[in-house]
Amino acid sequence: MKQKVRKAVFPAAGLGTRFLPATKAIPKEMLALVDKPIIQYGVEEALAAGIEEIIIVTARGKSAIEDHFDTSFELEASLEKKGKGELLDLVRQVSAMGRLAYVRQSEARGLGHAVLQAKDLVGDEPFAVLLPDDVIDAETPCIHQMVEAYNDVQASILATMVVEGPAISAYGVLDGKPVDGKPKLFEVSGMVEKPKLEEAPSKNAIIGRYILTPAIFAKLETIEPGAGGELQLTDGIKALLGEESVYGFSFDGVRHDAGDKQGMLQAMVDFTLKRDDLGPKFREYLKGLSL
Repeated sequence: MKQKVRKAVFPAAGLGTRFLPATKAIPKEMLALVDKPIIQYGVEEALAAGIEEIIIVTARGKSAIEDHFDTSFELEASLEKKGKGELLDLVRQVSAMGRLAYVRQSEARGLGHAVLQAKDLVGDEPFAVLLPDDVIDAETPCIHQMVEAYNDVQASILATMVVEGPAISAYGVLDGKPVDGKPKLFEVSGMVEKPKLEEAPSKNAIIGRYILTPAIFAKLETIEPGAGGELQLTDGIKALLGEESVYGFSFDGVRHDAGDKQGMLQAMVDFTLKRDDLGPKFREYLKGLSL
């Protein structure tokens, strides 16, 4: 029987050191991209793909994430009293997004460890993983594209994009072969975490969207700590390769690394220009700059 992808895990327990001092008191996932925190883009993407339950892995100091998706009675009452109906609707839409659950990662032990914390809430079913740092601008949400691919192959799927040159060393890189008749899929035979350019098996870099079978949890419980003494999700997936098929998926869309200052700035420009209310004036501003 085919299983449906109903749940999505958002690892959000990191310290966000690349954005200090802004993230000293504010979770990096709550940094605004135009007028929405970056994690909201991922939650909206998941819900648009038919995901029914959002599981957010948090840590100490991350209560602002829960507050953001919760009802704010005082704010709603104030907006209603002042007759600010549009803003009131906007606020209510956030708190009515769907079923959200939270689990704590008590210590920073890597992405694999963060995903493992969601085991009891996920249960014995396939699930999506979305890294909030990766904001993907796509006509059809990236994770929706991947859910459709999963419905076809019923196996773990990793979103990939082509990365040229030395930049490939910042990613996990897949080795594999194309799948006949499925141009966006290729069957993974191996992967290397952050290889040197000359040692990279391909140009296909893993980015922050996954659909995983529940078998990944047993692997994450038994693998040894990897780079940095942490449990690496890629190591768990490599262990999974010995028992199940794993596929890479070339998605349609543009990925922005909002966990990087340069990437966040570029995303800010791109997303602002696409806005009907902000784009025209911002475009004129950019044209007037002496660059």
